[in-house]
Amino acid sequence: MSTNISNFKTAAVLGAGVMGSQIAAHLANAGLTVWLLDMPANEGNKNAIVQQAFSKMLKMKPSPVVSDSVAGRIFTGNFDDDIQVLAKADWIIEVIVEQMDAKKSLMARVEEYANPGAVISSNTSGLPINEIAADCSEGFRKRFLGTHFFNPPRYLKLLEIIPTPDTDPEVTARVSSFGRIHLGKGIVVAKDTPNFIANRVGTYSMMLTFGFLQKGYSIEEIDLLTGPLTGRPKSATFRTADVVGLDTLTYVSKNLYKAIPDDPDRDVFRVPDLLLKLVEQKALGAKTGRGFYFKDGKVIKSLNPGTFAYEPPKEMDLGDLSSIKKNSLSKRWEILFGEEGRAGDFIREHTTRMIAYAMNRIPEISDYPRDVDLAIQWGFGWQMGPFAVCDAIGPVRFSQEAGKLGLELPLWFRKMLADGDYFFFKKKENGALMHYVPGSGYQQAEVHSDEISLAAIKSSGKDKEVWSNPEAALIDAGDGVLIYEFRSKANTLGFNVINGVFEALEFVEKGDWRGLVIANDGENFSVGANLGELAQAGLAGQFDLIEKAVHNFQKAALAIRYAQKPVVNAIRGRVLGGGVELTMGAASVVASTETYMGLVELGVGLIPAGSGTMTMVARAGEAAPTQHPSHIQPFLQKVFETIAMAKVATSGQQAIDLGYLTKEQTRIAMNDARRIYIAKEEVIRLSNQGYIAPPVRHRVFVPGKPGFAPLQNAAWQMQQAGWISEYDAYLATRLAHVMCGGELLGPEYVHEDYLIDLEREVFLSLLGEEKTRARIESILKTNKPLRN
Repeated sequence: MSTNISNFKTAAVLGAGVMGSQIAAHLANAGLTVWLLDMPANEGNKNAIVQQAFSKMLKMKPSPVVSDSVAGRIFTGNFDDDIQVLAKADWIIEVIVEQMDAKKSLMARVEEYANPGAVISSNTSGLPINEIAADCSEGFRKRFLGTHFFNPPRYLKLLEIIPTPDTDPEVTARVSSFGRIHLGKGIVVAKDTPNFIANRVGTYSMMLTFGFLQKGYSIEEIDLLTGPLTGRPKSATFRTADVVGLDTLTYVSKNLYKAIPDDPDRDVFRVPDLLLKLVEQKALGAKTGRGFYFKDGKVIKSLNPGTFAYEPPKEMDLGDLSSIKKNSLSKRWEILFGEEGRAGDFIREHTTRMIAYAMNRIPEISDYPRDVDLAIQWGFGWQMGPFAVCDAIGPVRFSQEAGKLGLELPLWFRKMLADGDYFFFKKKENGALMHYVPGSGYQQAEVHSDEISLAAIKSSGKDKEVWSNPEAALIDAGDGVLIYEFRSKANTLGFNVINGVFEALEFVEKGDWRGLVIANDGENFSVGANLGELAQAGLAGQFDLIEKAVHNFQKAALAIRYAQKPVVNAIRGRVLGGGVELTMGAASVVASTETYMGLVELGVGLIPAGSGTMTMVARAGEAAPTQHPSHIQPFLQKVFETIAMAKVATSGQQAIDLGYLTKEQTRIAMNDARRIYIAKEEVIRLSNQGYIAPPVRHRVFVPGKPGFAPLQNAAWQMQQAGWISEYDAYLATRLAHVMCGGELLGPEYVHEDYLIDLEREVFLSLLGEEKTRARIESILKTNKPLRN
């Protein structure tokens, strides 16, 4: 193989089941041409099996594809008629039934047809990787390895890569690089042991909880203690089991039990009678409508393990945990581990056993505690892996509790404590992370230079923060690039943040800087304007202040667009309302694939008035093939429906489809951790090219009164269809009023300021509406939209 790591352009996925079809989708998300093959049907259309699986995948929620166009890059076929397409594939992934004979037989056919330079991998989760290709030639085995995706492949970050003793290291490096950069994966190289790393430890943690049901803990109590309170997903343990499928959990546990005869904790994986009985009764979880939970009307009931009846939620006997939730996650673990009562009893025993199990699997499954933590974090959605949790509660304290439970701890851990090394992770003064490696001591953690966060930049040296106010700051990212960071609650856009935009732009333009990145480390770039400030000013009757604030917001959005040095927004998560408007004007946008973007103002009884309506109208005219009103009207219609229905893109790619971003403006970061790095590089690129701000929009087409009637009719039709309420329809007509240019009698070209003034005028008038105020109050009090 070449020493140059090359990308993959084509792929073949063999097996179109739940995992195979989704892996194919995610490869297509990354831009690959993909062939998805499966067994031929016994009669009729030979592609019936694969086509049915493909259609089922496209209907999944949340969607495995990032945009509708992705499906066009996936071609279906069967193993009899289309096996020759393997000669065209750079990467061939086997995802068929978990039977060794079947996999070996397929590998023989793959070797016959595959391109000699293709990489071949198996997505097995339980069979020995080395054995699957054992009968193939040496040359084949050099380019064969395990690639274990987690379900759902688009959304779960972990990709375990399992090389065999024969695998060429360059193949491992190639797949690792492509997976990290182009598929957005967190890569962990695992040993070829049963269930590898994440499923071995994660399944142990899940199966361990069944013993606590016998100790009197309810399903809901265990899910509370193994959910967000301890940094785990909302689905916790038993809801996760329902989502995975109780039949799947049973299958995994049975296979793992058989595969680990020498594991001292093997009995934890023995499938309990409770689980066997549920599977026997076809209570398999979400797929059958009942498992550990059952939704009875609007009431979610949980299973009583003793009676097998589903019961409504009961008061939990765990004490008052509300004050603990206010602490950082590390502090929560420290407190919970010492908590008295049933909550503390559960946390101490379950956590101690889970950490001890992870420790005793080193070096069997991995040589590195950090890799075990990363696998669990990325594969199961935990915020902290077992070794980070051990640090939080204190390794000495953990060791004492393990002694009380009679647990045997590995020699390397006891030596670690004896040597005075009391933590698995620690940071150097320059912010570098050091992690403990058994037998070697502390090593500096490998960090990819293109995966950076604001926290890492700030900890890398002194004087990184060059300006700040209570809710925002300017960070020196090096190479002449500054980063403007929001620090407000939920990254809302209040007075301080918006005023900070002007300060940041002035700082950049007056200094010797290349340009500005707007970004933050929050899960969501911004949920929009600070409605609390707006409501407070309204209650105080400070309408002049509100008008000034809205006008200021508009000017900030335009200041970003017309800045003399490039401004690049790096966005992810929810980007709503004003967050969209502050992004639209950026010279370039780096959007994470998992970006959920939308102008949702109608949901709170308002219209976009931070220049968002004007920008969408302008873009509609710019997208039309000609400037004839009849050619522009369909584009305006699409914009109108997008805003009136408060559509939210389900990916960065779909944000382009909906018009919130443009193709020319946007770079998609499949790996979210790379978005700030890419944004910084974009600033440097634009600066080096000799950046010139775009011209002011002097000619924005509006259709006038003739264009209003079709939009008004569209609002009426949406209301009749039940898509929007009567008040939504009213709001939509006010939006249409702005989009069409207000009281203009016919089509005209207007200056952008004309539409900006108009959107602000309508926005302020809607603040006086009783139903709008009720919607704002509902969001502030319940965080739920009110459809009145």
